[in-house]
Amino acid sequence: MTRRRLLALAVPLAVLAAGARWTHLHARGAVPAATAEQRSQAARVHILRDTWGVPHIYGKSDADAAFGLAFAHAEDDWPTIQKALAAARGRLSLLELSKGAVLADYFAALLRIGDLADEQVPKLAPDTRALLEAYARGLTFYAALHASEADARLLPVTGRDIAAGFIEKMPFLLNVPDVLAALNAGHMPVKGGSATGSNGHALAAFRATDGKTRLNINSHQPWEGPVAWYEAQVVSEEGWNMTGGLFPGSPVILHGHNDKLGWAHTVNAPSLVDVYELTVRDGREYLLDGKWLPLDAREAAIEIDLGLFTLTIHRQVLQSAQGPVLRTKRGFFSIRYAGRERSAQTVEQWYRMDKARSLAEWKTAMELQAIPMFNAVYADGESNILYVYNALLPIRSGLEGTSSKAIWTRYQPFAALPQVLNPPSGFVFNCNTTPFAATAGEGNPDPASFDPRDGIEQVMNNRGLRSMALLGGDRKLSQQDFEAMKFDRTYARDSHLFKDVVEPLLTGPPRAGAEQKGIELLRAWDREASEDSPAAALAILTAEPPEPSADPFAAAVHWLLDGYGRVEVPLGEVQRLRRGKLDLPLGGGPDVLNAAMTRADGKHLVGRQGDSLIILVDFDSTGASSRSIIQYGASNIEGTPHYADQAQLFLRHQLKPTLRKLEDLRAHLERDYVPGG
Repeated sequence: MTRRRLLALAVPLAVLAAGARWTHLHARGAVPAATAEQRSQAARVHILRDTWGVPHIYGKSDADAAFGLAFAHAEDDWPTIQKALAAARGRLSLLELSKGAVLADYFAALLRIGDLADEQVPKLAPDTRALLEAYARGLTFYAALHASEADARLLPVTGRDIAAGFIEKMPFLLNVPDVLAALNAGHMPVKGGSATGSNGHALAAFRATDGKTRLNINSHQPWEGPVAWYEAQVVSEEGWNMTGGLFPGSPVILHGHNDKLGWAHTVNAPSLVDVYELTVRDGREYLLDGKWLPLDAREAAIEIDLGLFTLTIHRQVLQSAQGPVLRTKRGFFSIRYAGRERSAQTVEQWYRMDKARSLAEWKTAMELQAIPMFNAVYADGESNILYVYNALLPIRSGLEGTSSKAIWTRYQPFAALPQVLNPPSGFVFNCNTTPFAATAGEGNPDPASFDPRDGIEQVMNNRGLRSMALLGGDRKLSQQDFEAMKFDRTYARDSHLFKDVVEPLLTGPPRAGAEQKGIELLRAWDREASEDSPAAALAILTAEPPEPSADPFAAAVHWLLDGYGRVEVPLGEVQRLRRGKLDLPLGGGPDVLNAAMTRADGKHLVGRQGDSLIILVDFDSTGASSRSIIQYGASNIEGTPHYADQAQLFLRHQLKPTLRKLEDLRAHLERDYVPGG
């Protein structure tokens, strides 16, 4: 075909494609207009943005504050919130054309997220349902005013959708997708294990030079995506006044503090997922208690937006009495994970924790036991400090196979969990470490009191070792000492990185050329992951090589030579914080208290996770004050003023006041407005 004929054919095809796309877009429907009810609720809300863009939401009622929180967060990160809503509905493939989106939609169908929401949301307390509906209304109102950003197929948002977001996220946090992937690959997943990232520390008043109880809230979440932190304050005339962090789609603060108390969460990894191998005949029936029962089979319809049209694919999803069923080459397997039957209530528990005014009220909220995991490190103005290994630990019968008695339905009560309250040492902590060493000296739980099948961690990582070194003893710590601990970058001699990675190189046989030069760098290393340290760069590259290698140290040396022409490359030259036009040296490293986890990008390691939202809180009898910082800024919209305006402070370890009091906020105010105003 000649070039002229190709061009002649291309024009009508382009017109046809454009027309098809216009028709497809038109078929999506129009974004609903704002309603009188939405505008009326917006009038009862004020959003006050401080000079860092952090929203402080003031509402008449708790529901009004939730409405304002939704609107403010949507202003700063609507695309991520909309994707979270779509994932909870099993409709992410409408927004994102990727294998991951299709798998997420299949996952939502397999776990029957919608059914769980329908069953559980009506059972929530009326105030929780009102909170969910108000938050959903705030998102729908934002979409109405920004129709070009919204997909009408996901509107209006309902309270059920918000609850479904919690139901859908929890299995991810419990590593259910990894279990399913392992089964699909043909091998049984390993139970339990250890988690990486996050610090929580509480220091009693008698250990502080100024007599204040202190709390370090320092989770190591991904820096972008559906579980990246967003900082906010929510205040209502019904007594809600909480500062802290939340994820896209959350109507409540997930960890932070009010005037009386606060807590930090860190990830734990007990054994909360069980796998049952089923005996199945004809792909339709499974054996239970000697009887053949029908598998509950449904068709999942996954809609994939291909641009010109939407393609719907159908996949069968199965369920047994044990739980969702996965069909693999090895056979049929059912999974059961803790808290599935109460997962909508997680939002209610966090809401009750937000509004607690005393240790007793906070523990009452924890006794709801809807949140199936996460350590909690607590402190308050009454000089209480507490560590709780929070987990929904199943009461297992010990039986396996095709007996209904192997299907657990009960959990250990909250009072039976590992806990440390006001120990003589004056501190508690957790850094994804064992709950059996949550403090120094007396007060730690006895591991012999717990069932090994629960998979409770026994590990002590570098962050735990450094916490013990910095908080142990009887020395009183100042506010500056506590802050310095948070930003500690030292690898202990007994840490995995030094003991198992670096030390064998120092005591091993001599190397040649550049590799021997690298050994000498490590020999002189002060074990600090500072920006100006070439040894830190080499050690981190050896511990976590950009590419798999039989000799990671040699690979690290040659990676540096290929990228920089030398071995003596400071960590900050290799490791970078990037955001928009910013490209800055990044210190810290894996498993130091000032954590940085990276991904390889050409000749650099680029930050992706680690220290994110940091909040340091001081409590006394008069109330609470705090300082915070986040790795980028309050907005996730590139080109906005607060997209990366905290990054320089973050790298300098410089905290900003959270401005919880209205008079302080007024002195540092950027904007005061009602949603949509």
